Amino acid sequence: MFTLVANPFIDRFYEGGPFFMSCILICLLLAIFFIIKGFIGIKHPETANKYLRLTSDVSLLGLVVGFLGSVIGLISAFDSVEALGNPEPAIFAGGLKVSLLTATFGLFSFVISRIGILVLRWLLKGPFEKQE
Repeated sequence: MFTLVANPFIDRFYEGGPFFMSCILICLLLAIFFIIKGFIGIKHPETANKYLRLTSDVSLLGLVVGFLGSVIGLISAFDSVEALGNPEPAIFAGGLKVSLLTATFGLFSFVISRIGILVLRWLLKGPFEKQE
């Protein structure tokens, strides 16, 4: 018999809410795509700069969506506290943990994108800079 091994990343993805986590994942994938396109077009600075701006915008969008999901999760956690009256601390802590998952993933995608932006900017300023 085969047993399915639970993947902790997939579990956290679904815990954070598939809608917000999917939006952040799309932003991360787009940022990686734009960074790669920027590296491919590094010999043409205007093209690479266009992809730098797109990467910056998409990374910020992923960060903001993460914090939006976090705030909405906090509101729902406080709604459940209000409905239960005096909940157990474990229930409240679980709600807080779930609300912070989207912010964490948004921050992760932002950092990955920013590292790519820094490397691409460094390469644009370095050996591929136009000499006048």
